[in-house]
Formats: sequence, C-alpha cells, structure tokens
Amino acid sequence: MGLPAVSSTFRLLTLALFLVLPLFGTSHPVQTKERPSLVFMEQFSRQAVGLNWKNITCPVCKAVFAILDIALLSDANEERVAYMVGEACIRLHLADERVCREITELFRSDFIRALQESLLWPSEACAVLVGSSCGKFDIYAPWNITLPKVPKPPVTPPSPPKPGMPQSRVLFLTDVHWDQEYTVGSSADCKDPLCCRNDSGSPIWRRREAGYWGTYSKCDLPLWTVENLLEHAARSGPWDWVYWTGDIPAHNVWSQTRKQQLSELTVISRLIHKHLGPNVTVYPAVGNHESTPVNSFPPPFVRGNRSSAWLYNTMAKEWAPWLPEQALNTLRYGGFYTVEIQPGLRVVSLNMNFCARENFWLMVNSTDPANQLQWLVHILQASEDKGEKVHIIGHIPPGLCLGSWSWNYYHIVNRYESTITGQFFGHTHLDEFQVFYDEATMTRPLGVAFIAPSVTTYINLNPGYRVYLVDGDYRGSSRLVLDHETYILNLTEANHSPEARGHPEPNPKWTLLYRATEAYGVSSVFPSDWDGLIRTFLSDDRVFQKFWYLRHKGHVSEPCKETCKTSLLCFLRSGRYSELEQCDLLNGFDGNLARAARKTLC
Repeated sequence: MGLPAVSSTFRLLTLALFLVLPLFGTSHPVQTKERPSLVFMEQFSRQAVGLNWKNITCPVCKAVFAILDIALLSDANEERVAYMVGEACIRLHLADERVCREITELFRSDFIRALQESLLWPSEACAVLVGSSCGKFDIYAPWNITLPKVPKPPVTPPSPPKPGMPQSRVLFLTDVHWDQEYTVGSSADCKDPLCCRNDSGSPIWRRREAGYWGTYSKCDLPLWTVENLLEHAARSGPWDWVYWTGDIPAHNVWSQTRKQQLSELTVISRLIHKHLGPNVTVYPAVGNHESTPVNSFPPPFVRGNRSSAWLYNTMAKEWAPWLPEQALNTLRYGGFYTVEIQPGLRVVSLNMNFCARENFWLMVNSTDPANQLQWLVHILQASEDKGEKVHIIGHIPPGLCLGSWSWNYYHIVNRYESTITGQFFGHTHLDEFQVFYDEATMTRPLGVAFIAPSVTTYINLNPGYRVYLVDGDYRGSSRLVLDHETYILNLTEANHSPEARGHPEPNPKWTLLYRATEAYGVSSVFPSDWDGLIRTFLSDDRVFQKFWYLRHKGHVSEPCKETCKTSLLCFLRSGRYSELEQCDLLNGFDGNLARAARKTLC
C-alpha cells in the first residue's frame, strides 16, 4: 500500500529537515532585534541555509512521522518517500533542483534502511525537530564503558624536559578536500554548496573568480596545490613520523560515487608516500567524508554491500606500506587501529564517525559502536602496565560527539591521564583546541585535544598544515607536545605575482604563520598552559583577537566580540559535549551554540 494522501507543507518541512538538511549543515540561529547574531556559531554552520522551523507543531510532527513509519514498513514505498524528500528540498530552496534530486537519490537506500532498522519512534524524531517538549530522544540513550578495577596511578604534573634533550618533529595533515573538478577562472560565488568547479559558471566580476592556487570562498583545492604542499613539507623535513586525520574528497556530497571516493583515497595516499618518501611512516585516521553517502559508516554488524568493507579494504591496501598486519586487521573491521611508533610510544587511531550524530546508522544502535571505546580501554590499560605513553588521533574532536560517547571518552581520558600524552584531531578546518578537566572538580586541567587547521580553503581560509614538536625518543621521555607551528599559503600573494602582473606565482611560498609558545608568550603548551590562556583571553582582549586571527589561518574579515567571544570560550573549555551544552545554557544561548557546533559538516 502506498503513502496515505496527506499532502501538506508540514510533512514536507519535517521530512526535508530530518533527511536532507543535515547534509548541508545546520540552520543559523533565528536572529531577533534583542539579540546579536552569534558570529562564532555561524562559523560552525557557514554552509547552511537559514530557516525557521518553529511553525511545526508537536501534534503535526508526530502525525507525519507516524505516517512515515507505516510507509517504511514496505520497501515498495522507498521510491515515493525519496521523491517526497526531493520535492521538499526543492520547495524549501535548500539547494537547486539538480542537487536536491541527486543527493536524495544518493542517500535514499542506506538512510531508509537504517531508519527501518532503527528504534526511532515519532516522539523521538520530533524531540529532535521540535524540542524536548515534544518527546525524548531515547535513540541515543546513555551507556557506560567498563574500566578495569586497577587503581589510577598517582599523577605527576608535567614538566619541561631538560635543555638539549631530543625532540620529535611530527607533520600533521588534515582535511585535504581535493576537488577533481576545480576550474581556474570559474565562479567562486555559485548557487551550489561547492563552487570554483567546471559547472559553477562564470563570475560576474573578475575578483570573484577561482584563483590558480585556491580561493577564499566555499571552494576546495585543486590537486596541484595539494601536491605543492607535499613538496614543501618534504623539503621542510626530516619528519619523525606523520599524523593524517582524513577528509580526502571534496564537498560535492550530492554527486559522489564509491569509485570516485576510492580513486581519490588512492591518489592522495600515493602522493603522500611519493613526496615524503618510503622512510617516513604515516599514521592515518578515517574522516567523515571518506564514505559515500557522506557520514555513512555502518558499524560492523551491518554486512554485505551496505557495509564499509569497500572503503576499509582499500584503505588497508593503500596504507599497508605504513601499518603492520595486526593494525590492518582492525582497520578492515572497524576503521581503527593501534601501532607502536617507537619503544615507549604508541598511537591509537580512532574512527570518530562512530561518535557522530550525522552518521545515521547509529540510529540502529549507538552504544559503543564496534566496541571501539572498550577496545581503547584495553589498549590503554596494557600501555599503562608496560609504562608506554599513548597518542590518540582521530578526525572529529570528542567535544563535538554524541553525548554518551563524549562522556565515556572524557571518563577514559581522566582515568588514563598519565598514559595519554597527546590528542590530535581536525574536522573544524580551524586552528583551535579543547581542554579536559578532572571530573571531580572540573577545575584542574589534565588534557588537551589539539584541533589542527585544514589543508583546504573551505570556507574562506588559507591552505595550511601543522607541525608538532614532541618530547623525543629517550628513556623517561614524557612524549608530551612541547610546541606547535602552523604553516600557510597566503592566497592573496600566491595568486597574484608582483613580477608577472595578473598571473599566479609559479613557486608559491608556504610560510610560518606562528609558533604557539612565541605567539602566546608561554614557555610550554601543557594542559595548564591552555587553561591559563583561556583565562588570559577573558582579561586581555588583544590576546584573544590574536587567537581569533590565527584560528582562521591569517584570513578573517571581522573581529570576535561579546557573544561571539563568550561562545568560543565555551567551546575551548568543553572537551566533552555535555560541558558545551551547560556552558551554552548558562550563557543564555538556549542550546543554539551546542546544536550549531554538533551539526558542523566540514
């Protein structure tokens, strides 16, 4: 039996919001005369469409999802449901007709299958759309990992190594986002979610055309810029090792295929190997854009063609020169692994897609997907027993994860604070951090998640990469991060050579934007230093505005004042999502900051 004929604007609004809008980001907070725009929150949702969903009432929402639940009992209705979502996307102007049709078709099979297998009730769906007054979102109910009954060892505050001790230089790459269809001279201001492409049209005026090396707009990078970065990084070595935290494909999420995703994974993996050389080991992590549909990472209980085997198996093949067989086995299983880097230092690469609300497969079961966190506890306990130090790498910062996942991860970091000496993430495309505090008082800083800037320009940024200086390979080394540097390609200079007027620089210069200890006037970059820096931001706006400028890789159009500053300080203190929510509500943002941060789709 087909869908009942209940054609209404409300149904289209609800279905489109639930199925389509998360693919493009989240809506901007509703602005009123009494409240200024939350600039920081808009940074999280730059690619979003501003919509007001407050006209949807709770009874109407529940009625619509009751109809949807009935419809999805039959596979025959899949095509009709997908057609309706496409129509809603078009009518609401979430994107043009071509993008709406293609993204609906791309997502329809996997999303509807996940929805059929989930425990999503109308009240739960409407709790997401309308608010907690309309129901409770039990689909992501709380859960706990199990910690060993081994007592936590006494904590020794970190201290700088003696002068002259060895240091490790670690190259960090994240969010490459290579666009195969990047076209020099195309429009940087198109109607699609991604511009500077061969179908973006011609610019109205020359200053808004796609530049040779990249563009300040909603554009990703051409391959020659990625390769130029790798050539520069190779010359800037030697590197002791490399961390690479994913997001290889461009943001054309409505038109991607598995063949394309695998091709881009292969090309970039081999380019990194080619330019950095066979003697440099790279430790990759899986980004949310590696799959198609984007964010679609079914846990291992999903088998067959819907599983992620097509992706993980190719990763294992391409990354085999860097990873041992045992690591490749868990990579094939769930996209995560652990490797001993040097005696006394281990890296754990997490698949952070198992913590992401945008991963619709978690509607089926969000309780520690793939048992990844329980596995992490096992690795950390074994490392503690052996006296090893551990670095954790991943794509999405833990403070932006699902509430229970984030809470459990925070709990693990608290328990193993003496073992975990570095946390490294990407995803936001910005240069920032999140501090972890002891759970007993939430005042003593015990960890920091470094969030590195993107290689890509998306959105309105210079291309960049990060270098970490880590306490080196010697007996008794803390393996802590001692400093870090950010390098950028200034597009204004690179695209306009003074020698050849109107033409790009043939050999652009990647330059040091800043070194953390020098920029902020600190002697170290331990957790207590970042906590102290947050306090300095509160008392000295000059230092904060410098951070705001560096956070955007040296390209920012306006300062961050008042509400923007308060909300950003919330983010920096929030190593777990519940702290972001609490800070959000205490400062009167009505949950908007947390929602905007959570739904970022970089």
